[in-house]
Amino acid sequence: MQERFITDILKNRNNRAILERWSTLALPDGWLVAGCLFQTVWNLRSGAAPEAGIKDYDLFYFDADDTSEAGERRVQARADEALGDLGITVEASNQARVHLWYESYFGHPYEALGSARDGIDRFLVPATCVGVRPGELYAPNGLSMLYDGVLTMNPLMPHRELFDKKAASYRARWPWLQIQPGDLPHVETGPTC
Repeated sequence: MQERFITDILKNRNNRAILERWSTLALPDGWLVAGCLFQTVWNLRSGAAPEAGIKDYDLFYFDADDTSEAGERRVQARADEALGDLGITVEASNQARVHLWYESYFGHPYEALGSARDGIDRFLVPATCVGVRPGELYAPNGLSMLYDGVLTMNPLMPHRELFDKKAASYRARWPWLQIQPGDLPHVETGPTC
Protein backbone atom coordinates (compact mmCIF):
# COMPACT_ATOMS: atom_id res chain seq x y z
CA MET A 1 0.00 0.00 0.00
CA GLN A 2 2.97 2.34 0.58
CA GLU A 3 4.00 2.15 -3.08
CA ARG A 4 0.41 2.83 -4.14
CA PHE A 5 0.30 5.88 -1.86
CA ILE A 6 3.51 7.33 -3.28
CA THR A 7 2.30 6.69 -6.83
CA ASP A 8 -1.02 8.37 -6.05
CA ILE A 9 0.37 11.48 -4.38
CA LEU A 10 2.83 12.00 -7.23
CA LYS A 11 -0.11 12.22 -9.65
CA ASN A 12 -0.60 15.67 -8.10
CA ARG A 13 1.82 17.79 -10.16
CA ASN A 14 2.36 20.18 -7.23
CA ASN A 15 3.35 17.42 -4.79
CA ARG A 16 5.73 16.10 -7.44
CA ALA A 17 7.28 19.54 -8.03
CA ILE A 18 7.72 20.21 -4.31
CA LEU A 19 9.47 16.89 -3.79
CA GLU A 20 11.65 17.43 -6.87
CA ARG A 21 12.81 20.78 -5.40
CA TRP A 22 13.13 19.44 -1.85
CA SER A 23 16.85 20.09 -1.45
CA THR A 24 16.39 23.80 -2.25
CA LEU A 25 14.00 24.14 0.72
CA ALA A 26 16.69 23.05 3.22
CA LEU A 27 14.13 22.24 5.92
CA PRO A 28 15.50 20.72 9.13
CA ASP A 29 13.48 17.55 9.81
CA GLY A 30 11.24 18.61 6.92
CA TRP A 31 8.10 16.86 5.65
CA LEU A 32 5.40 17.55 3.07
CA VAL A 33 2.23 16.80 5.02
CA ALA A 34 -1.51 16.80 5.36
CA GLY A 35 -4.21 17.78 2.89
CA CYS A 36 -2.09 17.88 -0.24
CA LEU A 37 -1.42 14.17 0.35
CA PHE A 38 -4.63 12.63 1.64
CA GLN A 39 -6.87 14.92 -0.39
CA THR A 40 -5.01 13.86 -3.54
CA VAL A 41 -5.83 10.23 -2.70
CA TRP A 42 -9.49 11.06 -1.99
CA ASN A 43 -9.74 13.12 -5.19
CA LEU A 44 -8.43 10.20 -7.22
CA ARG A 45 -10.90 7.81 -5.61
CA SER A 46 -13.71 10.27 -6.39
CA GLY A 47 -12.68 10.61 -10.03
CA ALA A 48 -11.58 14.24 -9.60
CA ALA A 49 -8.32 15.82 -10.71
CA PRO A 50 -5.56 15.10 -8.18
CA GLU A 51 -5.16 18.81 -7.35
CA ALA A 52 -8.89 19.62 -7.15
CA GLY A 53 -9.86 21.82 -4.21
CA ILE A 54 -6.51 21.61 -2.40
CA LYS A 55 -6.18 25.04 -0.82
CA ASP A 56 -2.59 24.76 0.40
CA TYR A 57 0.50 22.60 0.58
CA ASP A 58 1.88 22.24 4.10
CA LEU A 59 5.54 21.90 4.97
CA PHE A 60 6.41 20.86 8.51
CA TYR A 61 9.91 21.29 9.84
CA PHE A 62 11.49 21.28 13.29
CA ASP A 63 13.95 23.93 14.41
CA ALA A 64 14.17 24.16 18.19
CA ASP A 65 17.04 26.67 17.89
CA ASP A 66 14.77 29.32 16.38
CA THR A 67 11.15 29.28 17.56
CA SER A 68 10.57 32.91 16.66
CA GLU A 69 7.90 34.12 14.26
CA ALA A 70 10.65 35.91 12.35
CA GLY A 71 12.53 32.64 11.89
CA GLU A 72 9.43 30.93 10.57
CA ARG A 73 8.81 33.87 8.20
CA ARG A 74 12.35 33.47 6.83
CA VAL A 75 11.71 29.78 6.11
CA GLN A 76 8.38 30.72 4.52
CA ALA A 77 10.13 33.27 2.30
CA ARG A 78 12.62 30.61 1.19
CA ALA A 79 9.74 28.24 0.36
CA ASP A 80 7.93 31.01 -1.53
CA GLU A 81 11.05 31.71 -3.57
CA ALA A 82 11.66 28.05 -4.39
CA LEU A 83 8.02 27.20 -5.17
CA GLY A 84 6.38 30.51 -6.09
CA ASP A 85 6.18 29.71 -9.79
CA LEU A 86 3.79 26.81 -9.06
CA GLY A 87 0.92 29.20 -8.40
CA ILE A 88 -0.12 27.47 -5.16
CA THR A 89 -0.20 28.42 -1.50
CA VAL A 90 2.60 26.77 0.46
CA GLU A 91 2.68 27.08 4.24
CA ALA A 92 5.84 26.30 6.22
CA SER A 93 5.31 25.60 9.91
CA ASN A 94 7.99 25.08 12.55
CA GLN A 95 6.63 22.33 14.76
CA ALA A 96 9.01 23.42 17.53
CA ARG A 97 6.84 26.51 18.05
CA VAL A 98 3.27 25.22 17.67
CA HIS A 99 2.78 25.02 21.45
CA LEU A 100 3.43 28.77 21.62
CA TRP A 101 0.34 29.73 19.58
CA TYR A 102 -2.01 26.73 19.40
CA GLU A 103 -4.08 27.42 22.52
CA SER A 104 -4.79 31.04 21.60
CA TYR A 105 -5.87 29.97 18.11
CA PHE A 106 -7.76 26.71 18.80
CA GLY A 107 -8.69 27.06 22.48
CA HIS A 108 -6.86 23.97 23.73
CA PRO A 109 -3.40 23.57 25.26
CA TYR A 110 -0.78 21.87 23.11
CA GLU A 111 2.19 19.96 24.44
CA ALA A 112 5.61 20.99 23.13
CA LEU A 113 6.79 18.64 20.39
CA GLY A 114 10.15 16.95 19.95
CA SER A 115 10.11 16.51 16.16
CA ALA A 116 8.11 17.24 13.03
CA ARG A 117 6.80 13.67 13.18
CA ASP A 118 5.24 14.47 16.54
CA GLY A 119 3.24 17.17 14.76
CA ILE A 120 2.06 14.70 12.12
CA ASP A 121 1.00 12.32 14.90
CA ARG A 122 -1.36 14.99 16.25
CA PHE A 123 -3.57 15.67 13.25
CA LEU A 124 -7.21 15.58 14.37
CA VAL A 125 -8.06 12.60 12.14
CA PRO A 126 -5.72 9.56 12.30
CA ALA A 127 -6.31 8.64 8.65
CA THR A 128 -4.73 11.97 7.68
CA CYS A 129 -1.54 11.51 9.72
CA VAL A 130 0.83 11.25 6.77
CA GLY A 131 4.02 12.91 5.66
CA VAL A 132 6.53 12.37 2.88
CA ARG A 133 9.94 13.56 1.85
CA PRO A 134 12.18 12.14 -0.86
CA GLY A 135 12.70 8.45 -0.17
CA GLU A 136 10.63 8.40 3.02
CA LEU A 137 7.01 8.01 4.05
CA TYR A 138 5.69 8.53 7.57
CA ALA A 139 2.25 7.08 8.28
CA PRO A 140 2.05 6.26 12.01
CA ASN A 141 -1.47 4.82 11.70
CA GLY A 142 -0.88 2.99 8.46
CA LEU A 143 -2.72 3.80 5.24
CA SER A 144 -5.81 1.57 5.40
CA MET A 145 -8.05 4.13 7.10
CA LEU A 146 -7.00 6.78 4.59
CA TYR A 147 -7.86 4.56 1.61
CA ASP A 148 -11.04 3.26 3.26
CA GLY A 149 -12.14 6.81 4.04
CA VAL A 150 -12.56 6.20 7.78
CA LEU A 151 -12.66 9.32 9.93
CA THR A 152 -12.28 8.84 13.65
CA MET A 153 -11.01 11.11 16.42
CA ASN A 154 -7.32 10.97 17.27
CA PRO A 155 -6.87 10.07 20.96
CA LEU A 156 -3.79 12.32 21.01
CA MET A 157 -6.11 15.24 20.15
CA PRO A 158 -9.41 14.47 21.90
CA HIS A 159 -11.13 17.72 20.96
CA ARG A 160 -14.59 16.64 19.82
CA GLU A 161 -15.72 20.03 18.50
CA LEU A 162 -12.58 20.47 16.37
CA PHE A 163 -12.88 16.90 15.07
CA ASP A 164 -16.59 17.30 14.25
CA LYS A 165 -15.92 20.50 12.31
CA LYS A 166 -13.01 18.93 10.39
CA ALA A 167 -14.90 15.70 9.63
CA ALA A 168 -17.96 17.63 8.41
CA SER A 169 -15.75 19.68 6.10
CA TYR A 170 -14.22 16.54 4.64
CA ARG A 171 -17.60 14.83 4.19
CA ALA A 172 -18.97 17.88 2.39
CA ARG A 173 -16.25 17.42 -0.25
CA TRP A 174 -16.05 13.60 -0.25
CA PRO A 175 -19.48 12.28 0.80
CA TRP A 176 -18.31 8.64 0.70
CA LEU A 177 -16.10 9.19 3.77
CA GLN A 178 -17.34 7.44 6.92
CA ILE A 179 -17.31 9.09 10.34
CA GLN A 180 -16.81 6.52 13.09
CA PRO A 181 -17.01 7.32 16.77
CA GLY A 182 -14.45 6.16 19.25
CA ASP A 183 -10.74 5.99 19.58
CA LEU A 184 -8.13 4.98 17.08
CA PRO A 185 -8.16 1.22 16.53
CA HIS A 186 -4.94 -0.61 17.27
CA VAL A 187 -2.74 -0.77 14.20
CA GLU A 188 0.53 -2.56 13.77
CA THR A 189 3.03 -0.12 12.43
CA GLY A 190 6.31 -1.18 11.01
CA PRO A 191 9.27 0.95 10.13
CA THR A 192 8.74 3.80 7.73
CA CYS A 193 10.11 3.40 4.25
